[in-house]
Amino acid sequence: MKAIYIYGASGHGLVVADIARACGYDNIIFVDDGDNEYPSFEDIKRTSGIPVAFGIGSNNIRAKLFEKVQNSGFEIVSLIHPSAIISSSATIGKGTVIMPNVVLNAKAIIGDGVILNSSCVVEHECVIDDFVHISPKVALAGDVRVGKYTHIGIGSNVIQGIIIGNHTVIGAGSTVVKNIGNFKKAYGNPCREIEDIK
Repeated sequence: MKAIYIYGASGHGLVVADIARACGYDNIIFVDDGDNEYPSFEDIKRTSGIPVAFGIGSNNIRAKLFEKVQNSGFEIVSLIHPSAIISSSATIGKGTVIMPNVVLNAKAIIGDGVILNSSCVVEHECVIDDFVHISPKVALAGDVRVGKYTHIGIGSNVIQGIIIGNHTVIGAGSTVVKNIGNFKKAYGNPCREIEDIK
């Protein structure tokens, strides 16, 4: 049997587990540090030979767990659903999850611990930094840059060449037509910066 640890047993973790099954893993072992029936990381950290993927939706928490797992010597794997269309010239970091019907086009660069959620489109030469979440049905035109820990809400659109900063949240259904800074909450059509994130 081909085993994998899914760190995080929430609803997002269930989706990641489905992707793992589609990728040929037939022994899915959830790991969760909450008060539940699943083993914690402390319970499994002395095991070896089983890779880890992340089922954590929060960018900040996912980053902290990624560091802990990596420092403990586990293999961290990315999971790509078979229905995703991935350019042969795209680059994908460790611990990234690419969900059903995603399109990732030529020379796009995806960092570590990224979520490309269902049916999003990441066009040519986009750069998505570490621990970003691109929500379902988001469309990024060519050469968009998205900074670390940023979350782009469901159904948003970003025109070509836009730069979105680090630790920023783009609200659902937004249309981004100008650059957005670091630590900003922004939304609307057109999208505009509403307040700072502290």
